[in-house]
Amino acid sequence: MKRQSGILMHISSLYGDYSIGNFGKNAKEFVDFLVENGFSVWQVLPFTVTDEYNSPYKSFSAFGGNPYFIDPEKLFKDGLISVQDLENCKQITPYSCEFERLSKERMSLLKKAYKNSKDHEAIRGFIASHPRIEAFCRFMTLREQNGLKPWQEWESEEISDYELLGTWQFIQYEFFTQWAEIKAYANSKGVSIIGDIPIYVSDDSCDVWENRHLFDIDEKGYPTLVAGVPPDYFAEDGQLWGNPLYNWNEMKKDGFKWWRERIDHSLEMFDGVRIDHFRAIESYWAVDAKETTARNGKWIKGPGMDFVNAIKAGHEDKLIIAEDLGDITDEVRTLVEESGFPGMRVFQFGFLDDGNSIHMPHNYIKNSVAYSGTHDNNTIFGFLWESDEYTRRRALDYCGFSGGDWGGASPLFLRAIFASVSDLAIIPVQDFLMYGSDTRINTPGVAKGNWSYRVTKEQLDNANKEFFKSLNRIYKR
Repeated sequence: MKRQSGILMHISSLYGDYSIGNFGKNAKEFVDFLVENGFSVWQVLPFTVTDEYNSPYKSFSAFGGNPYFIDPEKLFKDGLISVQDLENCKQITPYSCEFERLSKERMSLLKKAYKNSKDHEAIRGFIASHPRIEAFCRFMTLREQNGLKPWQEWESEEISDYELLGTWQFIQYEFFTQWAEIKAYANSKGVSIIGDIPIYVSDDSCDVWENRHLFDIDEKGYPTLVAGVPPDYFAEDGQLWGNPLYNWNEMKKDGFKWWRERIDHSLEMFDGVRIDHFRAIESYWAVDAKETTARNGKWIKGPGMDFVNAIKAGHEDKLIIAEDLGDITDEVRTLVEESGFPGMRVFQFGFLDDGNSIHMPHNYIKNSVAYSGTHDNNTIFGFLWESDEYTRRRALDYCGFSGGDWGGASPLFLRAIFASVSDLAIIPVQDFLMYGSDTRINTPGVAKGNWSYRVTKEQLDNANKEFFKSLNRIYKR
């Protein structure tokens, strides 16, 4: 890695007129905004279809794209929807994603666009060259034909609604075509885009349906052991994610082919990726599917360097970040070091105890990515506000806060991150704006009320841009 800095902001959080951020002109404007302020990296969250709680970390496919990110204005310019259609899908609330409205209205708009489309040959060519996307389109069609039931309860796996199948194929073609244009624009401006790969998939997903032998499931297709993490900083009972676990022995037989395809797919979409919950590659927390919390689980050995070597092959020049957070052991540290992947350092974690934590900036290493926080963290200001007095005092003293109203201490924390030796420094857009905990995008262990945060153009325009320009200039990022 070279010395750089970037902003973490999901597409959904981007400002715009259509209920959620999308791949339209505002995405290009944000690229320009990054360049203007001295940043050269844009980190995003997974682009997958979200679950019933709007989380992209438990999707119907590890490969398929979220229909809501398609730009309606592009559909209008291409003559696929009318000006009245465009007007009808304009947002009502600018500060949050209108998920309920999207779920009721957006697919009908996309179905209309498909009926008016004429790029059938291009769509067919795209689908033929992306078999995992083709399978996803079949899965979503069958799911709707079967009354939106999970695949384990389907009565038929025969396609009968070819218009619906065509709609899904059109959606995926449009999604990936629009995104390719945004990525090409970003790269032309010197901005790299880092994507995010959730470690696990949903049991009700095309991935499990199509590859049942690669997952630890019973004869009906339901998981026997499920994923999660033991009690930690975020949740006293641990986090029970509920995802099916991989059958690593089966995956190893074909050289982790499914995972290699997933990495290939992601590194075609992005300039680099972060692998979420990388510690599971060394050992993963397995919980009986009947449990109601993650407290009563056990550690099981993961695939280790065999897996790492498989996914690195052919991508030696690409950035792959290992999310090495959580319950980290010497074995996990050794695996990250042997992989050569940069790990993560999260400023807030440096002050959770009295130890000399690796998350304190003076302990960072060059081959790491320094964050003020991730999408799972509070904002820096929220962290200060909600910490006990002792923790807050330690953090303030560390950053050289001289006294007075600590509400203005956020810039000192951010300066410490930019000044660190880490090759890459990333801050969530909420910390760029120096906002409080009411703007956080996700609270782990809490199912509802997440993922809806959005910025406005006015907020970005009114931010302390000169401060960040100076940080990038002074610390050679």
